[in-house]
Amino acid sequence: MLKSLFTKRFNSSNAFKYQVPTYNRPSEIIITSGKGVYLHDSINNKKYLDFTAGIAVTALGHNDAQIAKIISDQVQPGVGLIHSSNLYYNKPALDLGIKIVDKTIGSGGMHDAKQVFFCNSGTEANEAAIKFCMKYQEDKLKRDNIKYRFLALKNSFHGRSLGALATTYNFNYRKPYLSTLMDVDFIDLHDLEGLKKIIHEAEKNNEVIAGCIVEPIQGEGGINPIAFSLLGSLKEILKTKDIPLVYDEIQCGVGRSGKLWTHSHFPKEAHPDAVTFAKGMGNGVPIGGIVVNEKFSNVIKAGDHGTTFGGNPLVCAVANHVLERVTDSEFLNTVQKNGEYLQMKLKEMFVDQYPHVCHAVKGKGLMVGLDFKESPKTLVKKCQENGLLVITAGKSTLRFVPALNIKKEEIDEGLDILMTAFKEIYT
Repeated sequence: MLKSLFTKRFNSSNAFKYQVPTYNRPSEIIITSGKGVYLHDSINNKKYLDFTAGIAVTALGHNDAQIAKIISDQVQPGVGLIHSSNLYYNKPALDLGIKIVDKTIGSGGMHDAKQVFFCNSGTEANEAAIKFCMKYQEDKLKRDNIKYRFLALKNSFHGRSLGALATTYNFNYRKPYLSTLMDVDFIDLHDLEGLKKIIHEAEKNNEVIAGCIVEPIQGEGGINPIAFSLLGSLKEILKTKDIPLVYDEIQCGVGRSGKLWTHSHFPKEAHPDAVTFAKGMGNGVPIGGIVVNEKFSNVIKAGDHGTTFGGNPLVCAVANHVLERVTDSEFLNTVQKNGEYLQMKLKEMFVDQYPHVCHAVKGKGLMVGLDFKESPKTLVKKCQENGLLVITAGKSTLRFVPALNIKKEEIDEGLDILMTAFKEIYT
């Protein structure tokens, strides 16, 4: 009886009208359950191999049994705790803070990491980063009514709330809100002389560039890895002007590149002053945060920022577990090997065979893009029909961000479905 009511309710298009239409979602897919790299739609009796992992979120797969147990234990009355507010410390958050700082340094990442602030999402983490940069400048300059600017890269994406949105390159996202957004200069790292001119112009106009935010691998912009040599040169210029550098590792962090952070692959000279994270850290449980060095830890005081739910015991208990598993050396080696395998197969099956349709494979670890000469949106739809979930990035890139523990045979299964859909459209 209950199942029939459930089916009746969600088979009706009447249900969709109660959702604010902020997403372009297919009405024929209603996800009801998941396990590992598979999602199920019991309403429409469909099964999908998921190469999106909730947009790089379910790093350990859907409904991981060990995570399910941690959640169950944490909500048991008298045993665990869901929420107590940030008026008080809680042990899972304290444990997670130590673990993130230690493992960041141990991974070869941010060598001067000191402290962590927890929030609920990626855009919140980037909002915190922007505020922290402004607070750093305000504390240093000791003056009021400072006119701030910010630096970000062309093709960047940092979130949808007003501060993060201001640093997002896509003009269509920003256009309705331009009157409320801070001034941001979008730079090209291949034109560092242009960056120097921007800094000089700001100084001439008595404006302060509060900070610079960069994705080491751009996600929404098209899966664009940034060379560490360019980031090292950027850091050198910013350092001379005492402008903090923030890495947004919301999509490319937490093991996705084959190390804990993408910048863990970089030398110290290219390390940031702060790194933001979210997505994979909670495997679907909402958590975000920012790791900072003493540049920020010395100036952020009680009352400068806050959150109601950030760092609650439930999400931090999950994140502690996720972090242990994704930093295991064997786990990370497998991520690198499977990423290399995926890139090799995409090149062999698509770029080499159909150069008139797609022309490059790019990425790092299990954050991979297949570049097409035109938008592959029709292919995404055809893949859905055939039981594979993939998404786009930028204007013409097919994005692959599966669970980090995906098996090689599951990669092969997904590629077979992709090829079937590809041939239906392009041959």
